Amino acid sequence: MSNGPIDPMAGPKYVLEGKVVTMGPQGVVPRGAIYIDAGVITAVQESRKKPPPGFEGTPRIRTGDTIYPGLIELHNHLCYNAMPLWDVPQKYTNNGQWKNHEDYRRLITKPSQVLGRTSGVVEALVRFVECRCLLGGVTTSQGITLSSAPGIKTYYEGIVRNVEHTNDPLLPEAGTKIANPSTGGAQDYIENLKKQTCYLQHLSEGTDDTARGWFLRLRLENGDWALNDAFCGIHSTALTAEDFDVLAEHGASMVWSPMSNYLLYGDTIDIKAVRDAGIPIGLGSDWAPSGSKNLLGELKVAWLASQELDGAFTAEELVAMVTRNPAKILKWDSLLGTIEPRKRADLIAVNGQKGDDYMRLIDARETSITLVIINGIPRLGQKRLMQSFGPSTEEIRVGRSRRMLNLAQETTHPLVRDLTLTEATARLREAMQNLPSLAQDLDNAGRRGLLGGSADADGTTWRVVMDIEEEDSDDMALAARPAAPYVQPMELDDITVADDRNFLPKLSAARNLPDFIKKLLPPLYGQELPLS
Repeated sequence: MSNGPIDPMAGPKYVLEGKVVTMGPQGVVPRGAIYIDAGVITAVQESRKKPPPGFEGTPRIRTGDTIYPGLIELHNHLCYNAMPLWDVPQKYTNNGQWKNHEDYRRLITKPSQVLGRTSGVVEALVRFVECRCLLGGVTTSQGITLSSAPGIKTYYEGIVRNVEHTNDPLLPEAGTKIANPSTGGAQDYIENLKKQTCYLQHLSEGTDDTARGWFLRLRLENGDWALNDAFCGIHSTALTAEDFDVLAEHGASMVWSPMSNYLLYGDTIDIKAVRDAGIPIGLGSDWAPSGSKNLLGELKVAWLASQELDGAFTAEELVAMVTRNPAKILKWDSLLGTIEPRKRADLIAVNGQKGDDYMRLIDARETSITLVIINGIPRLGQKRLMQSFGPSTEEIRVGRSRRMLNLAQETTHPLVRDLTLTEATARLREAMQNLPSLAQDLDNAGRRGLLGGSADADGTTWRVVMDIEEEDSDDMALAARPAAPYVQPMELDDITVADDRNFLPKLSAARNLPDFIKKLLPPLYGQELPLS
């Protein structure tokens, strides 16, 4: 327990005890103590040792659990993460195909656009999807873009770190690109790439020659490649061993999203070839329509994919893909990704200490997470731990468990600042049931030149920019396109697997998902399901 409550908004100084899986040079500290002051780790040592100077009498929180670095996700389209899992109608060979299917616009893009432009719902969507990250142990993810007027856009600033907008000079911001590299644009591409520290590029998503051809567009006229150590290829499923050698030679990295790859294309990247080339790998859950609920779930799928290949990666190597690897890819590894002195205190605690320390995280469910800390501030956890830090903003249920949330943050975007997850969930659930009428209201407003959105306390109106639909990111053009003909009432996607009794059965029925995932994933969540 602690020696007294800690005020998390006043630069908390405390000691967090448990088994510490540092993912750094200290390895695992079985009876560890992490000394934290104003969001920074001062020391990591055995709890029985004399505390560092200045920590005498400092409150101690004894978790009894295993502590890991916070999970870092390099691929997630958060703005779509209220949508249910899509019943993918066929097996595709590149991402240009499913984007043209009528179900895609009817079940994913148009409903998301309506939510992202409806008054009172915009902030609910933002709060919900950010908390979805937290409940999966994610402390860093890709961000959400908000638009307040034609051409004026900003990234949402909230609780979870945002790779594209860090607001921190010591954490360089990543560039992102969803559209494929353009034909004949390799020279311009490399000139832009040279200005980046990390550039997250959707790359060759699919399995056919068309998808691989999008990578070949990066070949320069002199025979070299528009690649360097800032380049990080998301998906890259159509690439060959020869292509991975090219990426490795230029110091590039990649993000693996196996669940989405399986659901859309029935296959994933040649991960052994990636391993053999020595390319740094991070994991990403992609998005709700064709991905895992969160990064904790994606870690399970990656483990099963690795086991199917006779253990391509160890459990520790897979845990590295959600901790130290993505920190290195972002060029944040001097401050995040491992638990070491002088690093930021982004941490998660997982129930228990017995057994393999790396498999414990892979096996963990959302209900196993007992504490999530970002920059030293506790954001989610069991009441027994959170009460040591003073009052939380609300109590929620995760499956059959209860957790306390602390969403208080002065720098959170003014639109979202005081909104609880409970209220956000209720608003979203009602909005999704009323999608047709909401869409009609937006269509009527659009004919009058009104863009829709939700106003903050200062009267500024904000909308969510749907990042995959880059052609729809222009506000005026979007307002002119009708939404009502496409949408229908929908059910809100439950925020965790523990809350969603339909998620695993839907996966079991997914036509493209390999049988070994259908068979072996449910037991990792404590369920047994027959193969469909």
